[in-house]
Amino acid sequence: MRTLVSILIPAFNAERYIGETLASALNQTWEKKEIIVVDDGSSDETLRIAKTFERANLKVISQENKGASAARNVALSVAQGDLIQWLDADDLLAPDKLAHQVTLYRNCIGGRVLISGAFGTFHVNPQRARFRPHSLWQDLAPAEFLFRICTENIWMNPAVWLVSRGIAEAAGPWDERLTLDDDGEYFSRVVASSEMIRFCPEAKAYYRQHHTGSLSRDVSQRGCESLLLSLQLRIRQLRKLEDSERTRRACVHLLQTWLDYFYPEKKDLLRQVYGLAGELGGTLTVPPLSWKYVPVRAMFGWPAAKKARRLVSNAKLSARVRIDGWLRPSVRSWRW
Repeated sequence: MRTLVSILIPAFNAERYIGETLASALNQTWEKKEIIVVDDGSSDETLRIAKTFERANLKVISQENKGASAARNVALSVAQGDLIQWLDADDLLAPDKLAHQVTLYRNCIGGRVLISGAFGTFHVNPQRARFRPHSLWQDLAPAEFLFRICTENIWMNPAVWLVSRGIAEAAGPWDERLTLDDDGEYFSRVVASSEMIRFCPEAKAYYRQHHTGSLSRDVSQRGCESLLLSLQLRIRQLRKLEDSERTRRACVHLLQTWLDYFYPEKKDLLRQVYGLAGELGGTLTVPPLSWKYVPVRAMFGWPAAKKARRLVSNAKLSARVRIDGWLRPSVRSWRW
């Protein structure tokens, strides 16, 4: 019997992109698939557009706005697949992505094997996506995978994964308390619930960077509380797999990487971060600041310098998106 793959898509105000995302899911050459879209209370035309794609193997669910993690949990609760493909409502899959990964999965004998793949970043035109390999693009043991994330500050787009039902059940649901770094926390559990990660270089996903995304730096109290909780949970997962001097150093490095979110204005949370680093046997240093923003910090303080950096980063990204839009072919129905 052929393996059923569930493609799960949470969507919120994604009217500009949901059509292309659903087309990339429907165009998968792996025929035995179901697609579940959960509209999380969108205020635009996302739900209407998604419903125009409904058919026997594509279901659209609507709920009041509860957040991305809640929408993903709803999709997972109704999924029937043996394998789970997560896909954000603005990202894309190469047509043969699932076919390559399912084949690799079925060739793996025994154990909880987790399948990863390659991803490229694009703004408007996926034909110009940039694929930048890094040290996670290979077969790895779970502890080594999480260790490298901590020490190298690298990331895997959620769409790269093909997750077996057994691993998904062992990992548990998405944590609905989290609004920031929810994917980092969830996939740390997924990785920790596996026995081996197999990398499939032919399986390609496309990550659309069309807005500020992580560059927006959600520095609200709620966002920073979510980030701290996520970091605590991610550190717990790595230490469950391997509690050694090298993994504790890696966890301190992870805290240092994200310290900028808390420093210096989130004093209560900052004390917790410093305390956690101390428990791990390490210390944290003042986050680095490019020379360009040192005068702003000197005159107006750290918060103003961080805001200036965000504005410049966002302006650069907006310019790249506009340029890519101008260069995009006039025919929208591109193919890989």
